[in-house]
Order: sequence, then C-alpha cells, then structure tokens
Amino acid sequence: MSDTTAQPPADPALRYLLPGGAGALAEKMGITVLEAGPERTVATMPVEDNTQPYGLMHGGASVVLGESVGSIAAALHAGPGRVAVGIEVNATHHRAVRDGMVTGVATAIHLGGRSATYEFVVVDESGRRVSTGRLTCMLLDSAPAASGSSST
Repeated sequence: MSDTTAQPPADPALRYLLPGGAGALAEKMGITVLEAGPERTVATMPVEDNTQPYGLMHGGASVVLGESVGSIAAALHAGPGRVAVGIEVNATHHRAVRDGMVTGVATAIHLGGRSATYEFVVVDESGRRVSTGRLTCMLLDSAPAASGSSST
C-alpha cells in the first residue's frame, strides 16, 4: 500500500495554489490564486458574498484581495525560512461592482532584503479598474510568535 497523505509541495510558490494555501481569510473571501511569483501574483475573488448593504462589493474586500496578492508575492520574495508581514496598505476605489468576479494583480515596485513594496490593481470582468493600492511588507527571518504564546 502507498501513503496517500497529501504532502506540501516542495516549491513554496505552489502551496499558494492549493485550497486554503493563501490563508483562512482568503478562503472565506473565495480568493483563488492563479499565478504566484515574487514579482507578480494574480488571484480572483467573487463579488457575491463580499458586498456591503447596498449590494456593491465592499471596499474592504478589494483591499483584502490586494493585500493577499501582495503578501503572497512578498512571501515568495522573502524565501524559505523568512516571512513577510504587512506594515502599510492604502487603496483608492474607482468604481463600484455589483456582481461577477474581480481579479487582483500585485506587481513589485521594490524588492529589498528587509522590505518589499507592491502596487495592486483590482479589475472587473471587463478589465475596468475597480481599485488601485500599494502594500509594503517587512521581511522577517522567522515567523512571529502566535498571540498568547509564551517563550517559557
């Protein structure tokens, strides 16, 4: 008999393409990573279930998509044994979206040893810009301790 237990992929870039690989929030938002690399990462997200009371996609949902694609790219830039944590994000919302799917693309602006900065663009199914933003991540040598954990 062979072991059918799923093993994490050897290439860290591929883990983001697995279900849940982009994190719990991304999974709740319905984000699907299509392409992941340190210079460019692309993902989609449904508008449905990510709306505010007026039936429009919530601006925060655009930011979640943008920060997700930027953080994935920064983590891939950081490399094995290092993590990327967001330290600044901003966004401008250009137009409303009521339905369908949106696509987020993060493109590297700066790839340093201690930080990485990305522009992210969210577009609707017609390719019209919905939001534009910028994310800066600090690159750390190890994962931060979980909240409430003790070093003793």
